[in-house]
Amino acid sequence: MLCLALLFLPVAYAAPQPDQAAGQTPPKIDPQQQTGLIDAVIVVVNDDVITRQELDEKLRETVGQLQKQGTPLPPADVLEKQMLERMINELVQLQFAKESGVHVDDAQLDLAIKRIAEQNKFADLAAFRARLEKDGIDFAKYREEVRNEMIFTRLREREVESKLIISDSEVDGYLANKAKMGDSTEEFHLAHILVVVPEQASAEKIQASRARAELAYSELKSGADFAQVAAGISDANDALTGGDLGWRASDRLPPAFLDVLRKLQPGQITAVMRSSSGFHILKLIAKRSGSTPVVVVETHARHILIKTNEITPEAEAKKRILEIKQRVEGGADFAEQAKRYSEDGSAQQGGDLGWLSPGQTVSAFEEAMNKLQPKQMGVVQTQFGWHLIQVLERRNTDVSVQQQRQQARVAIGTIKSDDLYQDWLRQLRDRAFVEYHTDPKN
Repeated sequence: MLCLALLFLPVAYAAPQPDQAAGQTPPKIDPQQQTGLIDAVIVVVNDDVITRQELDEKLRETVGQLQKQGTPLPPADVLEKQMLERMINELVQLQFAKESGVHVDDAQLDLAIKRIAEQNKFADLAAFRARLEKDGIDFAKYREEVRNEMIFTRLREREVESKLIISDSEVDGYLANKAKMGDSTEEFHLAHILVVVPEQASAEKIQASRARAELAYSELKSGADFAQVAAGISDANDALTGGDLGWRASDRLPPAFLDVLRKLQPGQITAVMRSSSGFHILKLIAKRSGSTPVVVVETHARHILIKTNEITPEAEAKKRILEIKQRVEGGADFAEQAKRYSEDGSAQQGGDLGWLSPGQTVSAFEEAMNKLQPKQMGVVQTQFGWHLIQVLERRNTDVSVQQQRQQARVAIGTIKSDDLYQDWLRQLRDRAFVEYHTDPKN
């Protein structure tokens, strides 16, 4: 099976409210669009629509994927409802991205797809495309799906992760708790079912969500397949792939969940558990002992960044960074060029990034940097733009207290980011005008 997905964490979406929100007025739909699709429109989402044909196409793709994975199919009506709500949530995000200027141009998309092909061990993009088409996947549609996933990731970075605040006291508490547990490096392969509790939900809605979770738990205890129950009940975005979360390190799990998981054997499930986002059921698929390196290779590097945006397209940014590289190779001072041209926060320090440990920069930047020898320069493109990187020196160093604290911040941020992202998605969904039309298929 191809590893087609980008590196995105599964996220939960809010359970929809089928009625028009109070105070919202129906948007104006283009009359010609409405006339052409009136018999096929099943949901109006702000100024856009979802048609029966679009839903049926998504259902065919999903059923095919589930069958290839050997996942038992949930009832057709349940699967259809899950898919429709997922399409609504994705459409709401794409509308917000368009309104707020978040987009992915063709050059950035081509770069991402090239990396996916490389990760899947294809010699070139042509071979990758041929394999997709052999599997019945339309390449043009696949490109747009990847573009949308990149947009969702950028929204998350801008609207949630950039606003995360992690205090020193949180880091202190995390490290103290980790020391108390013996600095465990366990890792857990998990699947989950999540029933979301809407923001500011009434007692009745909370009880209804709990009842759905308890129903799922009851079905699982009676021997039902976990992936099938997840596909039919879970509100998480990964529901239709069986709720598989992959491997999670112990320090990236909420302590309350970790205490329960440590008591399970592979194949067992937890009881229904509550978090700020809703009710959870976890299945332990496997567990293993992780390994944290005692010594890491640090790189002292500096860079110059030319960002890509509406004003500076990809080609122009690349041209400018290559011109800067040529000037430095001709004797110009790197630090002075950085102060004058770099659009990164490190510009005033001459582009100096200090000592970098593995994982501190985005993967494309780190990969390019690791290929350079001290004093060498290289050019690389990331989602931020075009970089000129120069490696100054390298060293092997023991994991320091500062690094431990940075790792703690990453772990805390992962947990907080998931919850905050789910809250943001719920709010985005609640603000949208969503009107369900009578489905002509019924």
